[in-house]
Amino acid sequence: MGLAFIDWAVLFGTILFIIVYGVYKTRGPVNINDYIKGGDGIKWFTVGLSVMATQASAITFMSTPGQAYHDGLGFVQFYFGLPLAMIFICLFFLPIFQSQKIITAYEYLENRFDNKTRLFTAILFLIQRGLGAGITIFAPAIILSTILGWDLTTLNILLGALVIIYTMSGGTKAVSITHKQQMAVIFLGLILAFLIILYKLPPDITLSKAYQIAADAGKTKIINYSLDFGDRYTLWSGLTGGFFLALAYFGTDQSQVQRYLSASNEKQSRLGLIMNGVLKVPLQFFILFVGLMVFVFFQFNKAPLFFNTSTYDKVVNSASKQDVIKLENTYSEIFDQKMAAIQSNADPVVFTDLLEKENNVRAEFKELIKTNLPGSETNDKDYVFIYYILNYLPKGIIGLLLAMILSAAMSSTASELNALASTTTLDIFKRNFNTNLSDIQSVNYAKLFTVLWGIIAIGFACIATLFENLIQFVNIVGSLFYGTILGIFLVGFFLKRVKGNAVFIAAILSEISILLIFKFVDIGFLWLNFIGVVIVMLLSLILQYIFGLKETKAF
Repeated sequence: MGLAFIDWAVLFGTILFIIVYGVYKTRGPVNINDYIKGGDGIKWFTVGLSVMATQASAITFMSTPGQAYHDGLGFVQFYFGLPLAMIFICLFFLPIFQSQKIITAYEYLENRFDNKTRLFTAILFLIQRGLGAGITIFAPAIILSTILGWDLTTLNILLGALVIIYTMSGGTKAVSITHKQQMAVIFLGLILAFLIILYKLPPDITLSKAYQIAADAGKTKIINYSLDFGDRYTLWSGLTGGFFLALAYFGTDQSQVQRYLSASNEKQSRLGLIMNGVLKVPLQFFILFVGLMVFVFFQFNKAPLFFNTSTYDKVVNSASKQDVIKLENTYSEIFDQKMAAIQSNADPVVFTDLLEKENNVRAEFKELIKTNLPGSETNDKDYVFIYYILNYLPKGIIGLLLAMILSAAMSSTASELNALASTTTLDIFKRNFNTNLSDIQSVNYAKLFTVLWGIIAIGFACIATLFENLIQFVNIVGSLFYGTILGIFLVGFFLKRVKGNAVFIAAILSEISILLIFKFVDIGFLWLNFIGVVIVMLLSLILQYIFGLKETKAF
């Protein structure tokens, strides 16, 4: 589907303004502190928005509504531990980071332990955040590919290059300043999308009636009390695994630490973090609720058999064309029956039975994908919201919603590239290869590493494929590393007797254990964060005790 001129104007006008504004506000010479920490002069409100914008990538606004469309509101449990994590960081992490006047989070680890622990932790961060940066480029490329029909590789390169340019030009200050404009676009776009969905529902379908339809479909259950460790989203995994994941992300990930250490003082940092803790869960719930209303909307407007129209068209033009036609006819009959059931206030069981039949038809189509397009992705969750935007929103609003998603992509990717560059420059290169770098040289190397990491992220985006759901994929990647990273920091904060050798060996063993558990044990990925922390802390204590005994015997 092509865009109208007004949509292109709104889309590119919004993006261009954000880029030009960021470059203009950060022009002029800067030192390494200005480039990486923004000069320590950013206020709490900007810090709070920047922290939120860093996490709220295009994946959030493209994948989360699709998650709610298919699975309901239960995904919000993932964020239940976040407010608690913000309080914990304000009480323990922030005072230590501020008192030591560090530039990167991993600087603290050398002060507390030794350089090898700092280096190992920084490398773990670079691996997982480098992968994450690739996905945040890949997500908006999917959107533009759907609109323009261009290949994903070309779009990955164009989008990556765009973010590299303005991130490299102004560093952290450019990233933080533009986050305000990006979040304004995001909030406006979400609210408009929600209001338009409600407006386009039939006149007799009120918000409460729409919610009841979603409830009849089993989409409104928020709390899952299950103790099954295989369940990804439960109250317990959210409060424990979600807490540790948020604690690791906001407390040890340089892309976030950099945001709040750029504040003018500890109070401003704390207020920014608390702002994020207060607003994040309601924001995610609202995004999921938008997805829920999209589901209700498609109970009155026939949804496509498969939301990824590019894949659908390929199957239609394959040898299975007649099979697709039969499925479409069955799909249409089921849709008409669903409409009749809703309008006649039939027993909810009738509605849910029809939904199950509809899902079975979609499953049959996915089998045709596997047959005719081996290796193609059969998941279309990430295409639900973009399909709705492109096909049902008014002209002009489409451009604004696309600008919202691309703004989110730019904000998160810019933060990630900025953090990857600062960590590589200070924790890896300057500390281990060239300790005599001048201030200007450090800034130049940070810019160089911004470009290099941007190229790596683009490369990963070019070979990435959809993994069930992009937002889940990003969180799974984080959970493979965050538990170990967080465990190292918590040992540093609370286990004062543990020294560098003990925590270093414990961290290596923990990371190996986490990867093996993920590979061979059926367990929700959120639990990996908790397990990683426990392994690092327990092994550190045991190893330090053993080392202590050896030192005593040697003495």
